[in-house]
Amino acid sequence: MRNPLSKTITQIEPSGIRKFFDIVAEMKDAISLGVGEPDFDTPWHIREEGIYALEKGRTFYTSNAGLMELRVEICNYLDRKLGLKYSPKEEIMVTVGGSEAIDVALRAMLDPGDEVIIPQPSYVSYLPCTKLAGGTPVIVELKAEDKFKLTEEALKAAITPKTKVLILPFPNNPTGAIMNYKELEKIAKIVIDNDIYVISDEIYSELTYNGIHASIAQIDGMKERTIVINGFSKAYAMTGWRLGYAAGPHIIMEQMIKIHQYAIMCAPTNSQFAAVDALKNGDEDVARMVEAYNQRRRYLIHTFNRIGMECFEPEGAFYVFPSIRRFGMTSDEFATRLLMEEKVAIVPGTAFGNCGEGFLRVSYAYSLDNLKIALGRIEAFVNRLDIKL
Repeated sequence: MRNPLSKTITQIEPSGIRKFFDIVAEMKDAISLGVGEPDFDTPWHIREEGIYALEKGRTFYTSNAGLMELRVEICNYLDRKLGLKYSPKEEIMVTVGGSEAIDVALRAMLDPGDEVIIPQPSYVSYLPCTKLAGGTPVIVELKAEDKFKLTEEALKAAITPKTKVLILPFPNNPTGAIMNYKELEKIAKIVIDNDIYVISDEIYSELTYNGIHASIAQIDGMKERTIVINGFSKAYAMTGWRLGYAAGPHIIMEQMIKIHQYAIMCAPTNSQFAAVDALKNGDEDVARMVEAYNQRRRYLIHTFNRIGMECFEPEGAFYVFPSIRRFGMTSDEFATRLLMEEKVAIVPGTAFGNCGEGFLRVSYAYSLDNLKIALGRIEAFVNRLDIKL
């Protein structure tokens, strides 16, 4: 028989995040600090709106771009938070999570051979989605000494005549790094000078701790060349509702909706009704969750630095990215031994790109009690390693 599989997909590695958690699922008393999922329940008033939508029989298809009521509220949110004004009819598209928005944006914008600059460490989907869209990934390695921010020098060095898209993954998964407005201004000048488009993944925009989130789309000349991607999973603890959105120029959104139309039809209807309520009435819930995350963040930073796992201060998302370089082990080896010896699951930094070697991603989207137990086990493991050093 002929090979039924695409060469492109068979050459793409599966996500490195899931490897350890298949083991954890069958390991008694194991603690996982690996999955990027809030430990909070979706706020009740949001759930109630989803239930009400079902009770009222609102189980129909929405328009391909999403409920107009939701698109209007997304526009209101982007204006209120960022001062960005979009047309709900032409410049907003509701997607099945932020991940679909990333995939569809790349497929709508790339021709074979177009280059996409991807700063790493970063979310695992950017590189495979680029390849599946026929693009060529160009990796820019973010460095701890730069606080894992994208620098002007690194961006300029990656640009070629084939460069079409820059992905901006800030606030960053896995490092927790952010880019402030002044830093984004420098990146924007390079983008404009080289006629590049930007996909700005801002799914963690609400989870910032030392200032206000900034979007590159706020900078003069950038809104018309930026796709802003966001969603409800992280800020509103709505991961299973599978709802995100993209905002951008009509010329791009029109083609993104066409792909979405043929592949998906529309995002889940009851999720969309619930999301309307989230945007209208969810600010206090977000603030409460951010306060809890910030407490956990400070605890992890302090503990990792105290036990000799150097950890820079993340200013966004809900991850820390401690270094294990002093132990002379690979990230995979450290994570595997920690899981087998102490029953704590974390993600090797290499799951987010080769330059993540020497680091681990640890999520603090877990209760403080569980974090304290897990950190106690990690400290015991580190103490045993120190005896051998």
